[in-house]
This record gives sequence, C-alpha cells and structure tokens, in this order.
Amino acid sequence: MSSTTTALDAVALGRWLASRGEPVVGEVAVERIGLGQSNLTYLVQDEDSHRWVARRPPLGTLLASAHDVAREHRILTALAGTAVPTPGVVGLVEDDAVCAAPLLVVEHVDGLVVDRMDVAEAMTEEQRSRVGPGLAEVLAGLHAVDLEEVGLQDLASHSSYAQRQLKRWIRQWEASRTRDLPDLDRLTGWLHDHVPERTSLSVVHGDLHIRNVILDPGTAAVRAVLDWELCTLGDPLADLGSTLAYWPEAGDPWIGLFDATRLPGFSGRRDVAEAYAVASGRDLEDLAFWEALGMWKVAIIVEGVRRRARDEPANAAEGGPPPAELTDGLVARALDLTT
Repeated sequence: MSSTTTALDAVALGRWLASRGEPVVGEVAVERIGLGQSNLTYLVQDEDSHRWVARRPPLGTLLASAHDVAREHRILTALAGTAVPTPGVVGLVEDDAVCAAPLLVVEHVDGLVVDRMDVAEAMTEEQRSRVGPGLAEVLAGLHAVDLEEVGLQDLASHSSYAQRQLKRWIRQWEASRTRDLPDLDRLTGWLHDHVPERTSLSVVHGDLHIRNVILDPGTAAVRAVLDWELCTLGDPLADLGSTLAYWPEAGDPWIGLFDATRLPGFSGRRDVAEAYAVASGRDLEDLAFWEALGMWKVAIIVEGVRRRARDEPANAAEGGPPPAELTDGLVARALDLTT
C-alpha cells in the first residue's frame, strides 16, 4: 500500500521493526484500521502474519498539545508493570524516512473490538452484561496506580483538573468551531459555576469507552485499553463521567452516538457507576458534574473531528465524520443533568 494512502513508508517501517528485534518476515503491509477519527491507526503485518499496530497524528494543521503520540508512548511504558491492561510497547519512531510525524508502535492484541453494531449483536446477553462492570473495574484499577511508583507524578499539573479541562477545551472549541452553538456556551457557563472541590488525584484515561478496549471473545474481560492520547492527571470521577458520556442506555433517544450499549444485556449508566463505586470505594456525590463535563468535552471533540475532516478529507474514517446532530444531542443530554 502506498505511503500516499497510509501516510507511512511500509518498507522503512519494516526495517525499523527489524532493528528493534521484532520477528519481521519479508515485506510489511500497512492498512488503516478502526473507526477512530483523531490519531490515525494502522495494522502492520508481515508475510508470516506477524502483526503490530501503529499510531500517528492526523494530517494537516493540528491544535497545540493535541494528538501527542510521544506522550502516549510514555504513559503506556509507565503502565506496563501495573495491573492496567495495555498493549505492549514496541517503541516510538521519530524518523522522517518512516513517517513525517512521530509514530507509536505497539504489539497487536487479539480479541473482540465492539466498534460495530453487528459485533455487539453477535454477543450473548451474558457477555454484554460483563462489559460495563469490566470497564468500571479497569477505571478503578487505573485510579489506584501509584503516580510516583510508575514515574507519572509529573505527567501534568496537580492543579484543579476541572479548571484545566475547561480552559483547554474552550481553547480547542474556539480553534475548531465551524458554527455557533448557544446551548454549548450555556453548558460551558454552568460548568464554570459548579466546579467541585478536588478529592484526589490519579492517572485518568480521559476517553475510556466500549470502542477503546479489546475484549476476551469468550469472557468479555478487558484484554487491553487503547487510545491514551487524552490521558492526564486529574480527578478520578472525571474518568467515570467520560465513560458514562459515551454510554447510551435503553430508552435514550438516538443522537448519532455509537449505541450498542442500548442492546439487551448491557448495564445502564447507574449500574456502571455503582460497579465503579464498589470497585474503587469512592463517593459519587459530584458525578453529575463530571458526567456533564464528559459530554461537553465529547461534543467539542466531535466538532474538532468534523473540522479536521472538512479541512483535510483524508482524516475522515470509514463512514465519514460524525453528524452535527451528535454534538447537539450530547449537549442536550448534559443540560438535562444541570437541572
């Protein structure tokens, strides 16, 4: 596959893998995979079916601090010795002969990725019932990681995570907006006025949802958590709020969000939250704020994806960019939490 199609040089990447001691046989082929529309993700496979996964920033002009795969490399390396399920790190490529941008290469993890409705529909109700509690337990485990022990105590500021998130994502919104959204501005004002006091500081993934994990095909246990580009230090309930923002439940109106979790067997949002409370021992008093913040942030991410696809069509994943109705629906659902 040509580098103009993949934004990678497959021959040079094969040489790099071999130089790292990877078992490369013959030439490698590179194919874009996944439905993510932020960092670009590729399956790398040699002639003997050895496989790896590579991630690079999207094409075109990027917002400051966004799509930092070098930071992902640091985080995954730090978490490798913990109980958090992550793919093994092969290395970070910083060679223009391979890719014009930094390229993170990790081991390929076999398993079930629930990123299409037909995959979710093929699961049994018993398998579906395990996914929500499984994600909750992964979050609880991540939030229990000792920052100093893994060397991530300086990953980000220790100041108010909510204030940092509001500042960062307002900046992202102003840089990527393509239209006026008064309801989003109203939600922003509510969030500013209702920032809770911080209770603790932990590693937070920032984007943990059903399409960002690889599951065991039989037990539906989480084998690997993917897409760590939004990982930072912050309030652990913010992570739970983000997960719930991506978790439609039976009875919710369709707004364009991937809605596999509306199928019979999947836990509702309150059940996922309760599973987290049990696994972590944390109080959920301020969860409504963090859930609203999560939906606000996802809405801004969606608008950023739409902007990048408009500016550079090659960034759009299969099926094209998300619809404007997705942003509007997320904001409406978040506003419901503020009343």
